[in-house]
Amino acid sequence: MPENLPVIPLFEGFDAGQYSALNAIFERYKCPPNTTVFQQGDPPDFLYLILKGRAVIAYKPYDGPPIVITRLKVGDVFGWSAVIGGKKYTSSVMSVSELEALRIRRQDIFDLLNNSPEIGKIIIDRLALNVSPRWKNAHEQIHQFIETNRRQP
Repeated sequence: MPENLPVIPLFEGFDAGQYSALNAIFERYKCPPNTTVFQQGDPPDFLYLILKGRAVIAYKPYDGPPIVITRLKVGDVFGWSAVIGGKKYTSSVMSVSELEALRIRRQDIFDLLNNSPEIGKIIIDRLALNVSPRWKNAHEQIHQFIETNRRQP
């Protein structure tokens, strides 16, 4: 397995060529505690999967202080605006402890879905299973978005 990709269920069952393709698009992200990973309103450039550490998602209403929406731990996925087509992140994420994650660029997600749909679907399915319970039907919403927005040959 390429050195960039950890041995986790997300990457199980792929052959060497598929691992190589995935290794090229996933990158490691690390930050110390109390680091803002992204701000509410930033362009949704990446989707993240936590490998180590903890973080919080906070929403800032226009008329009040930030509100912690949820606490994230190992295995959680955040930054779904990069997948579901948002123009900006709808909340902020801050590390609570030292954070290590895998991340994938928004454009690489769409390229994977269009150029290698079988791999892309497996990856999105597996990532969607890790979504926090705050999105009851996120799995269905993500699949619906992908099918609606996938380029037709």
